[in-house]
Amino acid sequence: MTTARASKVLISGASIAGPALVHWLARAGVDVTVVERAPELREGGHNIDVRGAGREVLRRMGLEEDVLAHTTGEEGTRFLDERGRVLGEFPASTSQTGGPTAEVEVLRGRLSRLLVDSCEGLPGRVQWRFGDQVAEVHDRLGGDDDASGVDVVLASGVRERFDVVVVAEGLRSRTRQQVFGGDRSAHVKELGAYCAYLTVPREPTDDRYWTWQVLGRGRSAHLRPDDEGTTRGLLTFLSDVPGLDELEPRAAALVVQRLYAGTGPIGERLTAALDTEPFYFEALGQAVLPRWSKGRVVLAGDAAHCASPVSGMSTTLALVGAYVLAGELTRPGAPVPQALEAYERTLRPLVDAAQKLPPGTPRIGNPRHTAEIRVLGALVSAASSRPVQRLRLGERLISPPADAVDLPEHAHLR
Repeated sequence: MTTARASKVLISGASIAGPALVHWLARAGVDVTVVERAPELREGGHNIDVRGAGREVLRRMGLEEDVLAHTTGEEGTRFLDERGRVLGEFPASTSQTGGPTAEVEVLRGRLSRLLVDSCEGLPGRVQWRFGDQVAEVHDRLGGDDDASGVDVVLASGVRERFDVVVVAEGLRSRTRQQVFGGDRSAHVKELGAYCAYLTVPREPTDDRYWTWQVLGRGRSAHLRPDDEGTTRGLLTFLSDVPGLDELEPRAAALVVQRLYAGTGPIGERLTAALDTEPFYFEALGQAVLPRWSKGRVVLAGDAAHCASPVSGMSTTLALVGAYVLAGELTRPGAPVPQALEAYERTLRPLVDAAQKLPPGTPRIGNPRHTAEIRVLGALVSAASSRPVQRLRLGERLISPPADAVDLPEHAHLR
């Protein structure tokens, strides 16, 4: 191993940031190994959006048209009160950054598959090792060239040395815990909310809008269209009780079902489906770390800078971060330590902006009391009124900061 640019990289995680990074590294001729603990590529998942600089990265990858051909067809967002009355509607944004519903809304698994497929036929050698994961990481910071590198032991027993190890495992990363210390939540800012995600059969009354119903007592229920003939459901609620996401699935389902009992057609439709449909249940949070690298181990995607689903920015951050990191690691003549410093220096402004959630989030979208519902209703009604929408003022107020970064050209990646 040398102090020159990385030529052999291990990436742990194959969701969005991982495959996007593989694409750029392999395009530059770097040999990449990917480990993913799932037995195969996880092609499930819910609606995600790509905005601003993230969309520009897709364009530079040559994937923008493919992604646009596989969008969910979501036409906008509609807010309902606890009785099902419409508070306001926002059509899908025609800009690349604005509105609750972006122009590019795609299923997480679909985007992941497109990214993985884009890695075929590139100059660098790519190995995908599903059903395996990192067990041990030993960063060798020796004084001579041969001693530099990261020794990795996988759960399968495989031992190998890499120039750089990238941890792209998600918000509650185990490998981040091992390298940076603390437990899995040591670098997580909890938002005091949980969300259950599931897919339900499509009903005739389901349209192409994201239906967001506030139910009081810190609860909301959501229906979102997809392009597979089904409907994606979400149940989001406020709670300061820690560890609910660590419950067994049946116990978690019971908690959610009791909480949403008597909430009306949408909430009860989704809670009934928890008995028959697979679901994913998580505590919402943000990854907050003073540094994203330690030696030659670097964090990417949600493991580094999760902004939470309520930010609307996690996928954009993953794509932009992968592009920036790959560009710095493959910059001619750039040693690894300087590359990792440049990666963080470039990306930090976008992450800092994305993690500054609107005041009151996530409480404002999950009001506890009737008075709070009325306040939300007044805000939504004003922001969705025709004069305001004509000037796109409401869109500007609720738009995430998807362009808060000067995206490097990285001509050597073209």
